[in-house]
Amino acid sequence: MRARVVIATFPHASDLLNAVRRARREMLRVYDVYAPFPVHGLDEAMGIRRTRLPRVTLIAGLTGLCFALGFQYYANVLDWPINVGGKPDNTTLAFIPISFELTVLFGGLATVAAFLLRTRLYPSKQPWLPAAGVTDDTFAIVIRRPSGDEIHQRALALLTECGAAAVTESEADL
Repeated sequence: MRARVVIATFPHASDLLNAVRRARREMLRVYDVYAPFPVHGLDEAMGIRRTRLPRVTLIAGLTGLCFALGFQYYANVLDWPINVGGKPDNTTLAFIPISFELTVLFGGLATVAAFLLRTRLYPSKQPWLPAAGVTDDTFAIVIRRPSGDEIHQRALALLTECGAAAVTESEADL
């Protein structure tokens, strides 16, 4: 979906953080923020919730564990029971290595898949960088362009007051 956005670039991280806080207070929709390094407090300023990826990992890991235990039980007890030295067919200690490996495998693969699906990353996707230098030394905030003309002018003034080096408008896939 193509949408009009306002892009403001900042020379310092503190100016960016201040702009994000003020934009959210003014009820402007902050689409994304670009920084060349992690900025402490930016997640809270943007209102980003904690990720749900650990839940995906837990559920997939438990699925892998149940699959491993069930398949080994089926293979050793029901399908092909072999009496080796009087050992019982259902030896749980012998199931531990395979169960652990499949737990880790299912959890890891599901986490990677969920991450790639959630972030819409796929092969041959072209990156969109809102301004030159956002990977080097420039900080940028991308705000969805407000529909009202008065609100739009207020948003531009707010970004300029916060110390924006440049404010531009563009179209982006949101």
